[in-house]
Amino acid sequence: MRNISDTLEHFLKKLLQESNEGSIEIQRNDLADRFSCVPSQINYVISTRFTLEKGYLVESKRGGGGYIRIQRVELPKLKAIQSHIHHTIGQHVDQNAANGLIYQLEEAEMITAREANLLRAAISREVIAVKLPLRDEIRARILKAMLISLLVK
Repeated sequence: MRNISDTLEHFLKKLLQESNEGSIEIQRNDLADRFSCVPSQINYVISTRFTLEKGYLVESKRGGGGYIRIQRVELPKLKAIQSHIHHTIGQHVDQNAANGLIYQLEEAEMITAREANLLRAAISREVIAVKLPLRDEIRARILKAMLISLLVK
């Protein structure tokens, strides 16, 4: 007999398989009502069984019209993108190098102008207001996480 976590995982994976887009959007409360469980159980299943390492990209929006979007990512593609980003950025990156990478991605039309502006804003020295070398380490982490999220479509 399956427990509720296994049942939720199976249900969500079935929805993903049936999806033409390779992604699904669910509402936490609707799913909790359907399976007679608390919304935190939904959070637990998604955070432990639908991770990037397991080939899923999860986006969550809280609030009244909130949703959870789960997208299946092909592992070879994910690993290649992660590897390239980690190799390119490394453990730390200064602002000029980061801006150069963002420029290249925008020029290659891998990211939009809006996405490039968001990236630049998130990694600016004014926003990451800590001393070097910690600032370059934080910038690298932020940039890697944002690029993986943007490039794995």
